[in-house]
Amino acid sequence: MNKQTCRSCQCCKLSKTGLGLAFGILWGASMLVLGLTAYLIDWGTAFVHIMSSIYVGFHISIAGSFIGALWGFVDAFIAGFIIAWLYNIVIRHCCCCKKK
Repeated sequence: MNKQTCRSCQCCKLSKTGLGLAFGILWGASMLVLGLTAYLIDWGTAFVHIMSSIYVGFHISIAGSFIGALWGFVDAFIAGFIIAWLYNIVIRHCCCCKKK
């Protein structure tokens, strides 16, 4: 049985930058919306307080919402990058790599 590894086949790999950007944009936007809703309509304040212990500068304010969005983007970008990197290491072969 002759199989090529996925190192020579790009169809099975995840883009580390692409997944990082997708995670970062989604989580950053979530932090922005949550911070603004906590400021404007007092919804989600407990979550903002919890996240402010992790994201320095993330507070219930307009400026704090943008700081939280920046922290969220960076945090989730790194997480997405690592997930794609680990996935690409773990995956060994795929159907498109089999020699016929």
